[in-house]
Amino acid sequence: MNETAETVLTALNDHRQVGLFSTSSSELSIPDAYLVTAQLRSMFEARGDRITGRKIGFTNRDMWEEFGVRAPIWGYCTDRTTFELADKQTVSVSNFAEPKIEPEIIVGLGAAPHPSMNEEELIDCIDWISLGYEIVQSIFADWKFGAADTIAANALHGMLSIGNRHMVAPRKEAWLRELSSFKAELFCDGQLRQSGGGELVLGSPFCALHHLVRLLADDPHNPPLGAGEIVSTGTLTLAMPTLAGQTWKTMVQDIPLEDIELRFEA
Repeated sequence: MNETAETVLTALNDHRQVGLFSTSSSELSIPDAYLVTAQLRSMFEARGDRITGRKIGFTNRDMWEEFGVRAPIWGYCTDRTTFELADKQTVSVSNFAEPKIEPEIIVGLGAAPHPSMNEEELIDCIDWISLGYEIVQSIFADWKFGAADTIAANALHGMLSIGNRHMVAPRKEAWLRELSSFKAELFCDGQLRQSGGGELVLGSPFCALHHLVRLLADDPHNPPLGAGEIVSTGTLTLAMPTLAGQTWKTMVQDIPLEDIELRFEA
């Protein structure tokens, strides 16, 4: 597994693509892939990166058939990949391998969640909520891979861009309602490209967070979520390929979050 992790880290560093691990002679399994995830975390930290949180991928079931997955996956975010949107509004496509953009709900944890928590207890663990972007990438050509490949590739994570943060405590019940029903539209250079919303994220971004908490409880290699971690809960629309010169904007309805915009350069 360590050799696989080293291959992934080099590919991410060099923005290049590699062959599939799932079709090699060793045929990487999903449990083995999460061991690679743990090794990647150790490698990130060994070079001085700080883990900022996790990203959840494939929460939109409409994407499962296209990409050959059957359940959500997750990977690590670091201070090398996590930014405030206000501080970084232009991104270079050359920093990624076949990048795509995903508008997402991002939450900040003030306390460590537990898998036995009910809805009210779990939302008490969330300090703030934001609308932001994840840039995902594929170190496998043409976005063709198996589920284990995506996990080993740090769940295809490229970059996390966090919009304005809103405190959850003053209106917890309202957030819960809105997260499952709000609408989102993704525009490229003023043209509508995708429509979606909170319901596409496993029914709600809050449900996606709960799923990750339970998934980590059964993971022998990776730690559970802790206080202070950031979690990007999954795309609100289908992911869209990005090109230099494009400006992407996300507008939402029925939830008090600001529209967000991100530009791409060469």
